[in-house]
Amino acid sequence: MYAEERQQEILRRARAVGRVDVVTLGEEFSVTTETIRRDLTALERAGVLRRVHGGAIPVERLGFEPALATRDEVMTAEKERIAKAALAELPQDGSIIIDAGSTTGRLVRVLPADRELTVIVNSPPLAAVLATRPNLTVIMLGGRVRGRTLATVDDWALRPLARLNVDVAFMAANGCSVAKGLTTPDPAEAAIKRAMIKAAKRSVLLADHTKFADTYLARFASLSEIDVVITDAGLEPAVAADINAAGPEVVRA
Repeated sequence: MYAEERQQEILRRARAVGRVDVVTLGEEFSVTTETIRRDLTALERAGVLRRVHGGAIPVERLGFEPALATRDEVMTAEKERIAKAALAELPQDGSIIIDAGSTTGRLVRVLPADRELTVIVNSPPLAAVLATRPNLTVIMLGGRVRGRTLATVDDWALRPLARLNVDVAFMAANGCSVAKGLTTPDPAEAAIKRAMIKAAKRSVLLADHTKFADTYLARFASLSEIDVVITDAGLEPAVAADINAAGPEVVRA
């Protein structure tokens, strides 16, 4: 097993049970405790685990929201596949919303150059990338910019959304479950996401499989409000079946 594969499995286990310990991991992976400590250090630097005495816990257990730059370095291959699969949900022409997020950010990079689209975003970095594309009309939602996610929030972003009717909203979420729906740590961002879904004819969630193990403070949608969930092949088939039964089509890229 390569180090990256082992680290992903360590992260999966930490999220599943809430904690991992060095000695047990060393025995299960047949590697030294020093190797496991290096793995935990790498995962801590990526912002997904926090080292504690004898092991580590996932940052979600601390109520900690990793910064966008940190999240952008995790599950990169999976996010690329999700973004490419999302292209099938684009209208031939018309309007779309792209929510702020690390996976939705990858969709921005692969948007085709042969479609005339109006793109609404609530992220200054994404707006800057899109504005250089001659085939796109870009609408940037104003408001307060959250430093951790670089998303615009509050009333100046909410008011325009109330007057919009778009074809598809491509949404991000920190957590997703059948019982609790789509969640995020910040209530202000939850309000924007809720308004984005309400403004769209169809809503598509872009989320790697790790998002389906967590629930956060603020709920912004139930699964029945989402038309398509695009995730990666790491999502267990049983979980995918439960999500599909709750309403949305599930695509495992």
